[in-house]
Amino acid sequence: MKSKWVFISGLSLLLCYYVLETMNVLPQATYTNDQFGYESIISDHDADHDGVNDQSDILLSAKAYLKTRPQYQSKYYGSGYPDDEYGVCTDVVAFALLHSGYDIMMLLNEDVKQYRDAYSIEVVDKNIDFRRVQNLHVYFKRHTQSLTIDIHDHEAWQGGDIVVFKRHIGIISNIRNKQGIPYVLHLANPYQIRTEEDILEKSSSEIVGHYRITSPLK
Repeated sequence: MKSKWVFISGLSLLLCYYVLETMNVLPQATYTNDQFGYESIISDHDADHDGVNDQSDILLSAKAYLKTRPQYQSKYYGSGYPDDEYGVCTDVVAFALLHSGYDIMMLLNEDVKQYRDAYSIEVVDKNIDFRRVQNLHVYFKRHTQSLTIDIHDHEAWQGGDIVVFKRHIGIISNIRNKQGIPYVLHLANPYQIRTEEDILEKSSSEIVGHYRITSPLK
């Protein structure tokens, strides 16, 4: 009888560990570019003239937005940008760009109006078009530097880059796991505990784009 309870207790602990690991609750050691000997990318541009280059500004702005702890919920806003405590994955990118000097709502809307055939949009609505993953993917493919989607090319992934998945999007973090694969800054679901997560490898089959802003967006 005792051995049975030991087995059940052990199984319960393993199950608990699996759930916590899956939810990225357990603390993990993190590393920086310097620890791996990787060169950190510094942009030549500073769109909002705040003294912080675009690459670093996008990274820091994404982190600042997520520190406000936005709750995941898909809502429509007549103002375009969410004006309450709610948001979705695309808002992480939109606010990171907005606070780096790029109004992606207006930029994407102008691109859609000029190059409608490039987008699969039936009814143009600037208040929501920039908050859809597929539209952002098209825009970044057209206007930014396209990079490798091979996650094992570690140094090619830098904090402030944009990663696009089939149904999701996020900003690459400046911290890495022990293999050198970077974390992702993102907003994924209402039950998410951490917004800076080691998800790139487990979601590698879903990656469809990896982009970097190397010149002012237009």
